[in-house]
Amino acid sequence: MSSRPAGLEGQDRAAPDEAARQLLSAEAVRTRCHDIMAAAERDELTHFQWHPGKVVDIASYVAATIRQRFPNLAIPPHSRWRHFEALGYHLAPAHPSDDAESRAEVARRAIDLVIPSVLLDAGAGPQWHYRDPRHGTLTRSEGLAAASLALFTGGGLSADPGDPLRTDAERLSCCDEHSLARVFQAGADNPLVGLRERAALLCRLGGLLQGHPAIFGTPARLGNLFDHIAAHASHGCARAPDILALLLVILGPLWPNRLSQDGIALGDCGRHPASRDGYVPFHKLTQWLVYSLIEPLEAGGLRVVDTDHLTGLAEYRNGGLLLDMGALTARDRRLLAHPQPAGSEAVVEWRALTVAALDLLRGAVQQRLGSEQEAPLSMAQLMEGGTWAAGRAVAARARRDGRPPLNVLSDGTVF
Repeated sequence: MSSRPAGLEGQDRAAPDEAARQLLSAEAVRTRCHDIMAAAERDELTHFQWHPGKVVDIASYVAATIRQRFPNLAIPPHSRWRHFEALGYHLAPAHPSDDAESRAEVARRAIDLVIPSVLLDAGAGPQWHYRDPRHGTLTRSEGLAAASLALFTGGGLSADPGDPLRTDAERLSCCDEHSLARVFQAGADNPLVGLRERAALLCRLGGLLQGHPAIFGTPARLGNLFDHIAAHASHGCARAPDILALLLVILGPLWPNRLSQDGIALGDCGRHPASRDGYVPFHKLTQWLVYSLIEPLEAGGLRVVDTDHLTGLAEYRNGGLLLDMGALTARDRRLLAHPQPAGSEAVVEWRALTVAALDLLRGAVQQRLGSEQEAPLSMAQLMEGGTWAAGRAVAARARRDGRPPLNVLSDGTVF
């Protein structure tokens, strides 16, 4: 599969500027975040100090968390499917006897569900909750998973009344704040951060699908992404970094009020003077989307390779773990007392250190797990088995409401 999205050449679209294109990659996330870590190791950062001696303690705690949650060390990957499975909704299994089209349709339906769900999974805020008839009151990411699942299974994303389990551009383009609020049970007494922005994001997604008929077909359906990736796979293998590059180009215009370079939307990207070029990309939601697409693509018969070229995710549980356990300390404690803008230098610094620290933690946790694992610990397993759950547990002990140690002002499309 080529890192340049096929099907775009005929749309009279200029090739992205090389510098901007390079920022739309997992490699750029890793290198720029390690630029910030290098400055931290020299004690040159403005907002945070790095205490590498704490990595040993955090690695031990994460390894213990993994052993508690997965005693046999059969750790699933970090993915939206873990939330769905907890809700009793599993990816439809494909059997060896299934024909290629049956497997492809399983993959299409899974993609139809998981992409909107991931895109809607920015911070919900501390006050919002979702009442699920089977699982009770859910908050934050679990609640957003349940609400987005209800939106999908209720036919809210389908333009075909006879086929509710699909996501069509026509229907996405009609999403509005009131209909989303109804499904997500949001209102004045149950405020969901960025509700209007989430609805607008779904509308923009519909327009983007219609603008890429070579990828999503006519009429445009989100699940047709499977067919595009399969057509450009090499011997049945699709590279995770190439899938990310494809999605970053397609989804770049989704994100409002973000940085751009030479007319190219840079998505989830900030600025920091310690980076080699002043930019620090994170692509948190899009990378988590790629992690969450692996199982659907494999259900369709593809093999996704080079997944460890992706990075850890710059989000508040992973980053909160570092702050709560002392690997990071704020130079000015007032920074932790007030919500910070997502694009502020302090938040960019925190998120970059989070990504770089996850690389360090992965090796340290692997050492503590020893040779009991059949294969080396993947980044997706580190996050699912350990850092995310550990970050949540430490936050719950430190603060009654379990909020992260540093709060970020969200517009519903980051974190």
